[in-house]
Amino acid sequence: MTKSKIKPKYALFTGKALLFLILPIVIEQIFSTSLGLFDSMMVSSIGDINEAGDIVKNASTAVSNVDQINHLVIQLFSAFATGGAIITSQFIGARNIDDANKSAKQVLVLVFIISIGLAVLCLALNWCLLKLFYGGAPESTFVYMQQYFYITAASFPFIGVFNACAALLRAQRKSVFTMASAAISCVLNVGFNALFIYALGLKVVGAGLATLICRAVPAIFMLCLLCKKNYLVHVKIFEKFRFDKTMIKKILHLAIPSGIEACLFQLGKLMTSVFINIGYYTQNGTNVQANANSVASNINNIASVVGGGVGTSSLTVIGQAVGTGDVNQTKYYMKKMFIVSYIANALTVALIMGTAQWLVLLYDYPDSTRQIALNCLYMCLAFQFVTYPLSFTTPAILKATSDVKYVMFAAIGSMILMRVGVCFVLTTDMLPFKMGAMGFWIAMCADWVARSILFMSRLLSGRWKKSSGLLKEVPAVPIPAVTVGGEGAEGLTVEEPAPEDGEEKENDDVQADV
Repeated sequence: MTKSKIKPKYALFTGKALLFLILPIVIEQIFSTSLGLFDSMMVSSIGDINEAGDIVKNASTAVSNVDQINHLVIQLFSAFATGGAIITSQFIGARNIDDANKSAKQVLVLVFIISIGLAVLCLALNWCLLKLFYGGAPESTFVYMQQYFYITAASFPFIGVFNACAALLRAQRKSVFTMASAAISCVLNVGFNALFIYALGLKVVGAGLATLICRAVPAIFMLCLLCKKNYLVHVKIFEKFRFDKTMIKKILHLAIPSGIEACLFQLGKLMTSVFINIGYYTQNGTNVQANANSVASNINNIASVVGGGVGTSSLTVIGQAVGTGDVNQTKYYMKKMFIVSYIANALTVALIMGTAQWLVLLYDYPDSTRQIALNCLYMCLAFQFVTYPLSFTTPAILKATSDVKYVMFAAIGSMILMRVGVCFVLTTDMLPFKMGAMGFWIAMCADWVARSILFMSRLLSGRWKKSSGLLKEVPAVPIPAVTVGGEGAEGLTVEEPAPEDGEEKENDDVQADV
């Protein structure tokens, strides 16, 4: 006699619904990541003649360096938008649409105000910030960085609006619109880059102007979509607005730890880039290691984009599951997102690893620079195959349950000890040898391993269940055994739910797993 339990079937997200949520987000991430990639590639052909008569190509490094600072700011916007999106997703899961709409308006206004302040700050402190992070850069590179940073800093309000709107549209499963917006942005970027850089000869200034335009247009488009009244969650721009202290407190409870974690994580990446940009690696006015690191970073961003898209999708999926209050359903979708993350990551890593030798040829650099970049890519992709879902999908899942403080402390600790600490030792004068770009990637892989251990141990411990205050264990209902016999067959034991008081038990077909 064999006993089996009937497994509950959850329909919050069907397989089709997950596909239509995740696929557009992944494609959107690919388009968004390609913005910096195209800028860097298209300015890599810009060359200047130094005092020794050598052609120096530092424009690509300048764009890549400034993008590191821009990403620091974008991560802050994204963190606040994510905090609002998690709250909104939980309200949607709980079928509380009024509060979902209220939280959407609160987070949109909050992110816009912060983006204005950061834009003004970065415009005023342009030289100081660049000198702080890249003071050792050659003069020609530094001038390019100033030009590019001035223009891209003016786009911060558009980035803030885009991130807030995108997060809120994803929360209500309308990720196809964020994908379309990112596609528009990518096409505009390539077209205006070609016009400004090649046709008008504006060099790095042209790349900056193209980036500004391709961020403004999608932001306006997304805001118009979020204002549509027929959407489940929407905002009214011209209605009277005032901050709701209770709602803001909830959003900040999630956004501040996420913002600190994201900004310090990006700051760590900036610091490690500084180690590569110091003068020890400069040859004939060109920092070969910095250029190789820039190429490897841009290509690796493509390999990471699918895993990042799954992580972003997890905020909506797990957030809505948490909103239902059913911890078993939440665990079910956690497992499902991990499976999707590993499959998607494996396919992407295999694709990039197989095409890396041709992708590096897109950059107008010497073969020695391309080979260094290729070596770094092969090493990090091997680690990424195993560790990326554990180190990045897991914290996204934890954030969706509101367990943001642990994620913050774990991520910052790993970043300081592994990414920054190991990179400092391997790329500076701490050791008799300096590993350059390879030292940077070894440190990053060490960080991935540490993050995997820290986040998975938290998830398996089950402590995240208390974070949201919504999840409850659903006790199993005592189920009587029903024996089904038949000629020539062994008895089959099936568990059926006990009928509620006052109700007659229906004679349904009995299904069992043998």
